Amino acid sequence: MSCTGARSGVAAWWRVVALCLTLSAGLALAQEPIALSGTLKKAKETGTLTIGYRESSLPFSYLNQVRRPIGYSIDICSAIVQAAGTEVGRDLTINWVPVTSENRMEVMTSGKIDLECGSTTRNAERQQRVSFSPVIFVAGTKLLVPHGSPIRTFQDLKGKTVVATAGTTNADAIERLSARFNLGLTLIRARDHADAFEVLRHGGADAYAGDDVLLYGFLAKYGLGKKYDVTRDFLSYDPYGIMLRKNDPQFAAVVDKAVRDLITSGELERLYKQWFINRLPTGERLGIPMSAQLEDIIESTPQQPE
Repeated sequence: MSCTGARSGVAAWWRVVALCLTLSAGLALAQEPIALSGTLKKAKETGTLTIGYRESSLPFSYLNQVRRPIGYSIDICSAIVQAAGTEVGRDLTINWVPVTSENRMEVMTSGKIDLECGSTTRNAERQQRVSFSPVIFVAGTKLLVPHGSPIRTFQDLKGKTVVATAGTTNADAIERLSARFNLGLTLIRARDHADAFEVLRHGGADAYAGDDVLLYGFLAKYGLGKKYDVTRDFLSYDPYGIMLRKNDPQFAAVVDKAVRDLITSGELERLYKQWFINRLPTGERLGIPMSAQLEDIIESTPQQPE
């Protein structure tokens, strides 16, 4: 072999070596774990996630006989916490913080909680301030009235007093209807759902405007199905989601995947039966079949790529 040939052979060999080194370095970089940020970084460091829960949003989030948070939303959030633990590589414990309809947004945006697990409507206005999981339930505003009441539709509310929970889409819906149709009604804003129901029970209002499922929940809890009626027409449609902080893409991805996995695995349907069809741990039975809207959401949710 000539020297020229030898030199060209060595040069080719070095080019192959350089290419291999470059590919190896690229592979190593690709396998390098992404640095955690936001909520996941905090969870990794502290071993906890903080969940905001509701005390009287049966069957989504409420207290059992020993004052422990239970419910449909609580079980979904527990699955999210487990998924987050897998993501950060350690078991996570839950720090429970009670929230209300009125303070839940502020508590979330100020960083005092990481997830809000209750009965919160996922709408465009709120998504300007916070983020949400995929839809977990579809409810709607209806009226709860004493049995025998002349109130059948929102048009019967002219000059009446209506109670709703402060900070809810129900209160907003009643205000809009009153202004649009010149109803001249009086709106009482209660601190929480249980307080709103007590106002109605003690005669402080002619109707309670709330999400239909929560109204049925109160009737089941207190055994008052024969004393009160839920009106037929929806005044608004309200898709529920699990609330989390905005601009936290890593944690949002974990929440999104965890909820989609519940949907596509059939676990969400099982949870629905447990909390809306079967007898609850606290003894009530709602017997509310799944809405066509939620069925459509479940059927149209694509499988997560492996």
